[in-house]
Amino acid sequence: MSEGPIQQSLQAVTMPTKQIMTVAETFVKQLEAWGVRQVYGVAGDTFLDFLDALKRSSLQFVAVKHESTAAFMASAEAKLTGQLGVCVATSGPGMANLLNGLGDAYQDGVAVLAITGQVPTKLIGTDTKQYLDQQVLIEPLAAYSALLTAPEATVELVTKAIHTALERGAVTHLSVPKDLWSRQQMKAIRKRPHLVSGILEFDPQDVERAISIMKSAQQPVVVAGLGAREAAADVKRLCEAWGAGLILSLGAKGMVAESFPQLLGGIGKGGSPQASQLLKKADVILLAGDTWWPEGYVPEQARVIQIDKVIANIGTRFTVELGLVGATGQIVPALVERLQGHEQNEQWLSYVGQSRAKWYAQVEKEASSEGSPVHPARLMRALQNTLAEDALICVDTGDHTVWFNRIFAGSGRQKVLFSGTWRSMGFALPAALACQLTAPDRQVVALVGDGCLGMTLADLSTAVRYNLPITVIVVNNGHLQMEADRQQVGEHTQLGSDLTNPDFVKVAEACGMAGFRVTDSADLDKTLAQALSLPGPVLLDITVSALMFPNTTAQEG
Repeated sequence: MSEGPIQQSLQAVTMPTKQIMTVAETFVKQLEAWGVRQVYGVAGDTFLDFLDALKRSSLQFVAVKHESTAAFMASAEAKLTGQLGVCVATSGPGMANLLNGLGDAYQDGVAVLAITGQVPTKLIGTDTKQYLDQQVLIEPLAAYSALLTAPEATVELVTKAIHTALERGAVTHLSVPKDLWSRQQMKAIRKRPHLVSGILEFDPQDVERAISIMKSAQQPVVVAGLGAREAAADVKRLCEAWGAGLILSLGAKGMVAESFPQLLGGIGKGGSPQASQLLKKADVILLAGDTWWPEGYVPEQARVIQIDKVIANIGTRFTVELGLVGATGQIVPALVERLQGHEQNEQWLSYVGQSRAKWYAQVEKEASSEGSPVHPARLMRALQNTLAEDALICVDTGDHTVWFNRIFAGSGRQKVLFSGTWRSMGFALPAALACQLTAPDRQVVALVGDGCLGMTLADLSTAVRYNLPITVIVVNNGHLQMEADRQQVGEHTQLGSDLTNPDFVKVAEACGMAGFRVTDSADLDKTLAQALSLPGPVLLDITVSALMFPNTTAQEG
């Protein structure tokens, strides 16, 4: 019996239509489905079909000058948003160039997906140009890496790579042979699930155990890190209720106002000596969302409580007596509630106050220095007084980093991005580019050393290409100053720590940027304000004194 019109109509409605897409189109649509907006990279002939698919999509391909810039941008976007950053590169040297930026994402635990082209399928394993085993190369950095060998596996591999990166805060990687991008597959795109996270409930006995340790303290200290930023008010209340001194890591810079009477700055080379002395005297220390504690500053006898939402972070770098797993914003209020009425050690609070007064007197003296060249502390104070209250500050790695940590007092709404554990030079300019693309309504500043900018100089033109109004502030003293300091203190040769710099202002202008130069502190504030007010990308070259940072040792601190 033949089918009638009604039966045919019902069949048309009930039978799903299979959508045929190329591998390249599938990659793009899968990224779109999971909220990706930008893909950073350098064009390469092993993924030209992928670029074609990007051109037809809602995603923006951001073309940069070097693959390490692309990977740093993906890492910075992930740090800023908590979402997935994506970078792409060709096979061989393109893939190898990604590794520095991927190392940053790996060490700082953020979600980045690296997509790389591979030689055609028939040439895999041969001695053809630009072939290497990409899965072996990236193995130390990637939580998941796979080679696509069949179009039908595309959806599953892309979904697994994205999900693993986001779930674990990790680098993942997919490589695709050149000939597979144009092949077709029919599996449907998997949309990102809507997740509703409940509030973690703590066993009252576990909280009471922490309170018991905390109440035993006569000289308590709280060390807060990046993971405590969202609970800044609660951390402050905890210090007040417990009678504790407060120390902030670089990632927590500005989360508590500098006027807070129990705040003593940071620890490590960029911190205050008073904070280090305070920490050594502490008998109970609470680490709130912080995983960095420089060697040599950890008191051997103190009892340590650590709060972190990632269980793997607890006790991995130092001895911890009690770990509380969960968000700082959930745990700290419970501790504050149980500390109400706690009798504080007034003698300890007096010592905290005296240490703080001594520290801030020193900071004020350094930051008020005038003359030519500009004192680096004076520059950091000028930034503090000039930047917008919600500025995004991308800080590179070097001598300027420790001066920034020592002097700069944030507003609380500003956010500092930096290469935390990987500590690569060349991070800040790519990070600023990514931040401006991701948060176009916010002021974005890249604070770079002259050595750092030398590594990413070509990507000044990327800021111009996309008309990104970032302000690049070059701390220029003609040296790799941190290395020069250690060479001098350790009585090493000074070989290699001096720099041969171009005229950064002329380079910026050649790229199409506005450029300014400051050699005297008398011109600093006015020129900085002018640079920040311009609508497009700007470079400000500040000639600073080549000063040895206070308390420099031959070893890292």
